[in-house]
Amino acid sequence: MGIGDFALGGGSARPRGNRLPRKERRAQLLESALEVFVAQGYHAAAMDDIAERAGVSKPVLYQHFPGKLDLYLALLDQSCSTVIASCREALASTPDNKLRVAATVKAFYDYVAHDTGAFRLVFESDLTSEPAVRAQIERVTAETADLVAEVIADDTGLPTEAAKLLAVSLVGMAQVSARFWLAEAQGISLDDAVALVSGLAWRGIRGYPKSDEAHAAEAGSAG
Repeated sequence: MGIGDFALGGGSARPRGNRLPRKERRAQLLESALEVFVAQGYHAAAMDDIAERAGVSKPVLYQHFPGKLDLYLALLDQSCSTVIASCREALASTPDNKLRVAATVKAFYDYVAHDTGAFRLVFESDLTSEPAVRAQIERVTAETADLVAEVIADDTGLPTEAAKLLAVSLVGMAQVSARFWLAEAQGISLDDAVALVSGLAWRGIRGYPKSDEAHAAEAGSAG
């Protein structure tokens, strides 16, 4: 089970007494921890709250996670991996670069719009002073930008550094606009917001001409 599959439980504690296989118990604990961390933030959340939400004793919780930071980092790792995987799937979903841009922007909007609120762990963490947390958060930008940069470099022939700079700019646009949309612009539907932002991004990135190799490959596939 991934972060994207977790559903909020409405704040109610789960009944105690059910014995679960270790893997299922870990998933349940992560689900409960996500609810508590999203609602309270890292500093205000307590292991007691998470154990109560999960319907387990604290010793059971500590069997799986030695401390609150370990639990938070496990959640953060899953959440970051979800965003990266979504971007990878979006880029691989079509060879049409205009559609790729829209799909990648939508991946960020879908993520922040998900009812778990897991995006708050990644983009609004109150623990960025912790190096291990900061490293995970930076991993999202770095790895998603690497994926986009690879496409840009292949298509345009731009040097790696130039492609990476453009990719970071596109990823930053998607991240920041998605969070702004959720907080301030929900009078605009998700699909309309994606269309607006991906249209802006496409108008910029399409100005970089395709390399001769990309033109040749496109012509060959068309033939």
